[in-house]
Amino acid sequence: MNTEGSSERAPKHRGKGKENADGEFRSVKASVVLAVPPVFANRLRDGVEEMLDTMTMRYEPTLNGVVLAHSDVHFLDPVAQLQGDSPFAICRVEFEALVWSPQRGMSLYGRVTLSSPDHISLLVHRTFNVSIPRHHIPTDQWEFEYGPVEDNPEFRGADDVMDVDITTDAHGDDVQAADQRGHWVHRVTGDRLGGKDRWLQFTVVGFTVANHMLSLVGSIQTHVA
Repeated sequence: MNTEGSSERAPKHRGKGKENADGEFRSVKASVVLAVPPVFANRLRDGVEEMLDTMTMRYEPTLNGVVLAHSDVHFLDPVAQLQGDSPFAICRVEFEALVWSPQRGMSLYGRVTLSSPDHISLLVHRTFNVSIPRHHIPTDQWEFEYGPVEDNPEFRGADDVMDVDITTDAHGDDVQAADQRGHWVHRVTGDRLGGKDRWLQFTVVGFTVANHMLSLVGSIQTHVA
């Protein structure tokens, strides 16, 4: 099966990448083995592009990050292979991938979306979730101040407030629902952690991957182990 004019990505694949630059975002030259469904037998490139599209915004262990975009797809072999009686075309392809690949010790900025006595939640680039646990908050400098909802003696639904997390407008700006549970304030000045705009600098100390989604664990401690 001729692979010229085609490219692909498959549910089962092996990949490897070479990092071309350091930083939060990286351009990666990646190669992957894909099993293209028979529906794309006469247009392998379309099948490959469609399969690569399904990789975007997912964490790929072989690339050590979240694939944001792909380009420059080309086949590494002149023909695709068929194995046994399987109708899937096995192709080796190479492509350029833009990958979000934060590393431990990296300093990033996120916007506070939810505060609780146990942790702070942030969004990085309005997309990626970050959690800063209480033990990574310098409690000798900051303390949690409960919001008006929990101060109300008639309130009985703290869990309901936690489920709401945050409401945003079309531009991603916070609305008052985010403050109902409370926020962290400086013990001396009373200033809110993150300031008026809620932008907070943190250090990446860990990662969580669930359902191909990457989340970060952060710290705002002065000295991070």
